[in-house]
Amino acid sequence: MSRLFTNLSFESWLKTNCRWICRSSETQIRCNASVFGSQTQAWSYVKQQTLDETSAKPSIRLTPFQMLWAGRFKDGTHLLKSAQFLQKELPIRVARRVVDFQKLPHIALCNPVIHDMYELYLRAFSMLCKFPKVENLEAEERYCRTIRQLLDDHQSVVTHLAEGFHECQKNVPYEIIDAFLNRTLTSRLGIRMLAEHHLALSVDKPNYIGIICTHLNLKQIVERSGDFARQVCEHTYGVAPGLIVNGHTQAVFPYVPAPLEYILQELLKNAMRASVEFHLDRPNEVPNVVVTLCSNDTEFFVRISDRGGGISESQLQDIFKYSFTTMGDRSTIRPTDNDNIFSEMCAGHPSSSPSGGPMAGWGFGLPTSRAYATYLGGSLHLLSMEGLGTDVYLRLRHIDGKKESFRI
Repeated sequence: MSRLFTNLSFESWLKTNCRWICRSSETQIRCNASVFGSQTQAWSYVKQQTLDETSAKPSIRLTPFQMLWAGRFKDGTHLLKSAQFLQKELPIRVARRVVDFQKLPHIALCNPVIHDMYELYLRAFSMLCKFPKVENLEAEERYCRTIRQLLDDHQSVVTHLAEGFHECQKNVPYEIIDAFLNRTLTSRLGIRMLAEHHLALSVDKPNYIGIICTHLNLKQIVERSGDFARQVCEHTYGVAPGLIVNGHTQAVFPYVPAPLEYILQELLKNAMRASVEFHLDRPNEVPNVVVTLCSNDTEFFVRISDRGGGISESQLQDIFKYSFTTMGDRSTIRPTDNDNIFSEMCAGHPSSSPSGGPMAGWGFGLPTSRAYATYLGGSLHLLSMEGLGTDVYLRLRHIDGKKESFRI
């Protein structure tokens, strides 16, 4: 033991060897905050009883229509009310995620990557609970800085969860992984939407109230997502199919563009990859990807059609499973964190990685997109004709208040 402490710092030894969780209500849970950054930080202490009590509190889910018409006041009272709402709501949602991690099978939580994500959420809960009550605009500004820091800390959560569950998927029943990821990813989406909405309320941006675009042009969103997918496809394969948009191309309505863009980017990347790979022997004759738009009084639809050879019957039953991928070799393309719906990607630009973003890899694109679509009150379906191509149908509800769409 003395030799071990000679070669390693006490903190390093703890990080390497003390991967355990204590569920006793009398014992404090410890979270080593130093794993989240290069700088060493103080340990965080959270009582299990505090976690359990907080996670059991009722959560308030707002509709986008409520957020859209909450109002904006010159004296900043809307910012104060929004911050006070977040201060009550975020600890409840984060506590539920921590408790959900604790309910995972021991072999899953022993995975270093998954355990680091557990500690990340535990640290977030500690920071949110310790922040003083927001009673004035100065405190609101400090709270915003804390929220922004937490959003940055959690930017790569989905990528790390994908990596961790891929490593331990043979030892954990898929039903447990599927249910956990659906809850975690949709909850994460809701948390980020609420947090980003509050941060955006202080920014005066034309046609926007927080994260909600009051005049979203559906065709422009599709084209911007298509431009991103084309850049990724061209970087990966040297060629990319064209994009044709038809149908209700003049449709304009209020909506939250960020999650919509994420879903569209994933679907268009899949369509373009399949089209190119199916025509590798004729790179100059890759068929266009066709996107058809439809908008009525209550819903809007996006159909993405490719001629990428379709999906075999044996793969169709697994296509929406987490970690399922048709990529042959994961070692050649390592995905970056393209789950960050509020990053540069959603502005239609490649991620900051040298590769310009992944074409495919962990098999999280389709299941995450379907989970998001369901959370947003819609659906995602796929029809394939093996030997020809695939049609993907995205259906989402309008948020104009005529009929409740979804709650965040």
